[in-house]
Amino acid sequence: MNYLKLFETWKTDSFFDESIKNELLALNPKTDSAEIEDRFYRELEFGTAGLRGIMGAGTNRMNKYTVGKATAGFGAYLLKTYGKQECFSRGVVVCYDTRNNSREFAEITATVFSGLGIKVFIHANARPIPELSFSIRKLRAVGGVMITASHNPKEYNGYKIYDESGCQLVPEAADKVTAFVNAIKSYKSINFIGNKELVSEIDITEEFCNVVLKQSRVADKVSKQNLKVVYTPLHGTGFVPITTVLKKDGFKNVFVVKAQSKPDGDFSTVALPNPEDKRALEMGIILAKEKDADLVIGTDPDADRIGAAVKTKKGYELITGNQMGALLVDFLLNLDDVKKLAKPAIVKSIVTSAFGAEIAKKHGASVFNTLTGFKFIGERMNQFQAAKFAGDTKKDYDYVIGYEESYGYLVGTHARDKDSVVSAMLIAEMAAKYKSENKTLINRLNELYKEVGYFYDTQDSFTLKGKDGLAQIKEMMKSLRNSGALFAGTEKITDYNKPVKAEFGFDDLDPADVLMYELSDGSWVAVRPSGTEPKIKLYYSIKGKDEAEAVARQQAIRKVLISKLNLE
Repeated sequence: MNYLKLFETWKTDSFFDESIKNELLALNPKTDSAEIEDRFYRELEFGTAGLRGIMGAGTNRMNKYTVGKATAGFGAYLLKTYGKQECFSRGVVVCYDTRNNSREFAEITATVFSGLGIKVFIHANARPIPELSFSIRKLRAVGGVMITASHNPKEYNGYKIYDESGCQLVPEAADKVTAFVNAIKSYKSINFIGNKELVSEIDITEEFCNVVLKQSRVADKVSKQNLKVVYTPLHGTGFVPITTVLKKDGFKNVFVVKAQSKPDGDFSTVALPNPEDKRALEMGIILAKEKDADLVIGTDPDADRIGAAVKTKKGYELITGNQMGALLVDFLLNLDDVKKLAKPAIVKSIVTSAFGAEIAKKHGASVFNTLTGFKFIGERMNQFQAAKFAGDTKKDYDYVIGYEESYGYLVGTHARDKDSVVSAMLIAEMAAKYKSENKTLINRLNELYKEVGYFYDTQDSFTLKGKDGLAQIKEMMKSLRNSGALFAGTEKITDYNKPVKAEFGFDDLDPADVLMYELSDGSWVAVRPSGTEPKIKLYYSIKGKDEAEAVARQQAIRKVLISKLNLE
């Protein structure tokens, strides 16, 4: 069925809700043809990260019907994998962030699951991704769903699926779920009535916070009381758990950006609710100047990512995801209890800087590299745990921290996804410790550069919207694969579409659409299409004797790459 026929069906069929029809009736096939095509030219793609798309009417949008279809497919997979009795007795957990329609999509998800005979635990309030992951593990559920589009603009929402360990599904399992979703040929086959008796609300925030507090590493109460922290949840789910944890951990001077403390799906006070965006902490920095705060932290809507800024003599200086990862690695590996671990390990993504890895190796820790996506870090954690249980002494590593350059970190094994709650506590504790030593996080960062070398890590992200955009991105990757070395000093080119060996005898990495150019001085450049958006991302990790040298080299490399891809 072509997109115009689908458009007419959704607009006229009594099966579809009036709100859907009214939205489509406002579109004119003659003047809005491109908009109609984009809404209906395909089904919203269900991939390894679940669903993510613009909210609205259409097969290529997030709405009641696409959410229902995803749930029906995931539910069918769970029933096939665990059986009716297990799904009924153990259930699934559904959580959601503060985006527009998130609660409604969560309720639809719960309803469709219940209609399949699957018990559902739905969080009573909007809560972070790490709390969902924790609750799956706590309740021994067979899986879970998080309604969120993470840090995307307000027009978006999404649907993330989790396995029984609280980890997002890795490709093999995700492919099976996708097959079940694609097998559903009609929205009319989905049970949107459900069984209310199988749905119950839960609130385990207190338990989650108590588990996070077990990761506290600084006992000095005075240093915590002397630190001034400004926090902004950017209208998201981090407000309750992060303020609770910081208070219980002994931080007395925590100031919240009130204008950004309440849920707001329009994110009306911020250009983009993403801690990676330097504008996200602007209001926090304004408040920090007023309070003379030492530290500013901010989390995205589903509170898996966290950004930070530190007071210096020059003003408030932002810390990148790679830099914070390195600081946390250094902080943790210098702790007495971590030093006693037999086989300490850090796990990072392939597009994360080697800065933290160099620090880890200096401490004798093993470094594991995974594909992009925290699910692969969670998978490695599960493999460490399984090896310990099985007595496999070759693979029983002691997990210390997992992190990505995209401002996501997990310390502790209470979850299997990025956790800004535990990260907020540890970042504040680091800042408190260093302040007691008359230092800041920036001071410590500069010390580390002197110890292991200077790393300049940055990236470009280009959005190519619509049907043509995805095709352009595919052509770009094809062109790069046919071009060989692009940069002087290229020592190795790794195409992750082909089998790549993992460290220390673990299974080969799954195929991924990533190209990496490794240079002779330890620098690297990587190109990767986004797995959830029509974007192509360019990563640069340039090593130099100092910032000026590294920045100049990065700019020269960038010029070559941008020209090759015709992006500017």
